[in-house]
Amino acid sequence: MEPDGELNPDTDDLPLRANTNHILVRHYVLDLKVNFESRVISGSIVLFLEPCSGVRTEAEDEIGPEAGMTEAGGSQDGMDAMEDGTKEQEKKLGANFQSSHLWQTTSSSDFTLVLDCCDLEVSKVEEVDIASVSATVSLPPEVASERSEVSSLNRQAAFIQSLTSMPSSQWRQKHQLFSLCSRAPGARDGSSLHFHRDKWSLQVRKKGVTSPQEFPRALRICYETKPTGGSVRWTKDQDNRVCVYTAGSPINNRALFPCQEPPVAMSTWQATVRAPSECVVLMSGEEQAVPTEDGDTHFFIWNYYVTMAMPASTFTLAVGRWHQVTAEIPPALESGVRDGTDCGKTAKPRAERGEWAEAGVVSGLGSSSSGVVKGSPLQTGSGDQTTRSDSAFCYSSLEDEGLSVTDYSGMVDDGISCSHADYPCRFTERSAWSQRVIPHRVFSPVCLLRKAQMGVLKLLPRCLAAAHAVLGVHPFPRLDVLIVPAGFSSLGMASPHIIFLSQSVLCAGSPGSGDKSLSLCGSRICHEIAHSWFGLVIGARDWTEEWISEGFATCLEDIIWARAQQLSLQETTKQFDLKALLRWRRLSDELQNSKEELQVLRPNMEKTGQVSDSGSSTVKHALNPEKTFMQVHYLKGYFLLRFLASRVGEQQFIDFFRLFVKEYHGQLILSEDFLQMLLITFPDMERKGLTLSAIYADWLDRPGIPKWLYERSAVWSQARLVEEVKAEVVKWILLSQSHQGKGRKRKRIEPKVNYKELTSDQLVMLLELLLEESELSVASMRALQRTYSLQNQDAEVRHRWCELVVKHAYVQAYGDVEHFLVHDQAMGVYLYGELMVQEDAEQQAVARRCLSLVQEEMDQSARRVVEEMVL
Repeated sequence: MEPDGELNPDTDDLPLRANTNHILVRHYVLDLKVNFESRVISGSIVLFLEPCSGVRTEAEDEIGPEAGMTEAGGSQDGMDAMEDGTKEQEKKLGANFQSSHLWQTTSSSDFTLVLDCCDLEVSKVEEVDIASVSATVSLPPEVASERSEVSSLNRQAAFIQSLTSMPSSQWRQKHQLFSLCSRAPGARDGSSLHFHRDKWSLQVRKKGVTSPQEFPRALRICYETKPTGGSVRWTKDQDNRVCVYTAGSPINNRALFPCQEPPVAMSTWQATVRAPSECVVLMSGEEQAVPTEDGDTHFFIWNYYVTMAMPASTFTLAVGRWHQVTAEIPPALESGVRDGTDCGKTAKPRAERGEWAEAGVVSGLGSSSSGVVKGSPLQTGSGDQTTRSDSAFCYSSLEDEGLSVTDYSGMVDDGISCSHADYPCRFTERSAWSQRVIPHRVFSPVCLLRKAQMGVLKLLPRCLAAAHAVLGVHPFPRLDVLIVPAGFSSLGMASPHIIFLSQSVLCAGSPGSGDKSLSLCGSRICHEIAHSWFGLVIGARDWTEEWISEGFATCLEDIIWARAQQLSLQETTKQFDLKALLRWRRLSDELQNSKEELQVLRPNMEKTGQVSDSGSSTVKHALNPEKTFMQVHYLKGYFLLRFLASRVGEQQFIDFFRLFVKEYHGQLILSEDFLQMLLITFPDMERKGLTLSAIYADWLDRPGIPKWLYERSAVWSQARLVEEVKAEVVKWILLSQSHQGKGRKRKRIEPKVNYKELTSDQLVMLLELLLEESELSVASMRALQRTYSLQNQDAEVRHRWCELVVKHAYVQAYGDVEHFLVHDQAMGVYLYGELMVQEDAEQQAVARRCLSLVQEEMDQSARRVVEEMVL
């Protein structure tokens, strides 16, 4: 079978090679070991497969294909051409190609399993012999009856088919059987599996097997990652200790394990991870893992699992010497807690492994009574009732914080009918509807414990409760939040059960500064929490429609954060208008300085969601380094939702979000699904001329800015909070003008000016408006910095301050620019360009010096972009 050899993506398109229309992975069992010395994750993954219905078999060849069926084989000429070129390709790109020694003995008529894969060293692929398991295990009666109906398949295939079909009510037994099967030996029947790895895929064949129905249902792949693989980041945390974590897009997890990347390939998984005993292993998983000792190896074993089928791209892993953030910092760690200003650059390891284990593991694992449960098995509870060590999680009292308490338990519809595949769905659990705050933990390096405590730990329960008030039941039963290393490429990343946050969102103020300094932290937490609904439990069926995830999360971020702050309706409207204007300015600037093809929210237009006969496709511009730092999908998607809300009413639109979540949770969607349901729910919109095709034409299928947005921005620019900022801008311009053209011989008495106290968002607007001024005096820059303590504000404010410093060459604050570039790497990429474009030797020296300090820990995409600017 030809694994889509005809695909020839542009250099910035990401190929999804997996043939998901032929065969699907239903479950993964990973067994991995983390080696920090070699910077390699090694081990095996067992894939449990199911052939897709409608794929032609040899028996069907005799009577001809039925309508709608697709060929399992593919083009003979295409496959021959591909194989003829293999040796030549391997000579040219040896590092990207690898084959088992008998691959060439297979035939192009043999069925080929194609997996997405890159930057992996595969040592063996084998069929798993589950005969011993299937012979000794008795399946439940209802499953066994299903098994008898597929008697035409061989016994092992029938067993796997029955196993994958077990109902969600028996998920624990199902996972135990998957685990038993994954430990079974390789097949000994003399036949073997052959594989070939190219740049983007791993291809597996069994000689003589010509259809997916005959292909083995369970196979094991032994492999190891490469230190430079793009799916994981090997780096040091802010305490200068080694760690590793999954980096997310653009290539997702294909350099961590061979998988089916297309989002339609929804699967469950369970993972065993062996890591050094001093490390904490955090992962997307439904229960808190309790580690056990791995013999005398100084490694601990961590087990995680999920019961909800999700795309392989949502699998997330982080391993490091992090500590749990608690309400009280343990005395043993107090000496290591600093203000975080020099985290990562001057920090030295303060303890050997034994010391760390004695003083830190208790906090790191989050138990108030003991450290690691040594030698005890993983506690999974009895039956299917989940049990946890409650002391490891925070259950904050929202009443103590003065938040209003709303009980949604009465909203449960006992007759709710889920449209998704079978899994233990929280939307059908009465207890989940009234659970406003799910169990949660926060982890960080030692040097950031205090900041994480003041910001993330304080705000998380309020944000979770606010999200519940807006969207209803939390899709996932628990949440970990990790403050990731400084080289993380964005402000946050949400995955099932775990959120990564950049240190840039942490509270910048002092302990007594109150909530005013928490705006960036709170809004970002709300953004990532919103992804639990839009991005995770509801995902985009076509990855080019990123706005479905990011536009929705940006819109909901404002709604949830306003609820968490307990703002009045009037205060909420003011805050929304100011944020809308800031985003309008950002979007307008981005669209003026980017290629038009990168500005389209639905680049595949009417072909959105379509794939090849095998199920493969490409994601347009996914590997374009410029796109990595663009926010058009966040901002233009957000404005589309604001536009729609303006047509139906703000509260009615929020109510519709809840309705949509109830209908589509657990499913993949296209823009069309959301928009059509909206138009059906509010038929007046279509009667007034707002049709699906009109929304596509104005917002999704074209670059540039829709007319409504131009008109609305004029209204936002006159909002009250904006007018307050404009009045302050006039004061600063007048102060600057009063110093220009005057000599310095006589000391002048500065005129006393009363400046209004501004919120963080207002400060951002103030600095943006001052950036439009061609000149600002040194005295006014100094007064500006002193008046607002700009170096102590949140990262959004400091970013604009650094831009102002660079534009006006305010040498006295170059230290602020250096600090920002080193410690706020997620936001500082284009600041390098501003330093270089001024053609000021001192500014260019700052850029080169900062790059040399952080070059090794930077995100790969960010590093390439910055090096092009600076070097």
